[in-house]
Amino acid sequence: MPLSVSLSVEGDTTVIELEGELDAKTAPDFHQTIEKAAGHGTSTVEIRMAGVGYMASAGLRSLVFAQQKVGEHVTIKVVGAIEPVSRTIRTAGLDRSIVLSDD
Repeated sequence: MPLSVSLSVEGDTTVIELEGELDAKTAPDFHQTIEKAAGHGTSTVEIRMAGVGYMASAGLRSLVFAQQKVGEHVTIKVVGAIEPVSRTIRTAGLDRSIVLSDD
């Protein structure tokens, strides 16, 4: 399933909304959007993942890329990830540096 990626700014938050599968084939689209988000200079990048049904290791690398790209002063928040996706994030230990939220 292809990945649909959208970007918007809501106040001091850059919102990236993903829908589909995040894997090696679709991660480059996400990376391009992260680079755009990094240029907005907001204090939070919120990645809405409720529509992501599958995330491969390339998705984890994308989240690490996002952290590196936006800098340490920007909070990255993953919102609405389904349990298998949030479990993968926790298992990799990324929940120590990325905020996981259900809403």
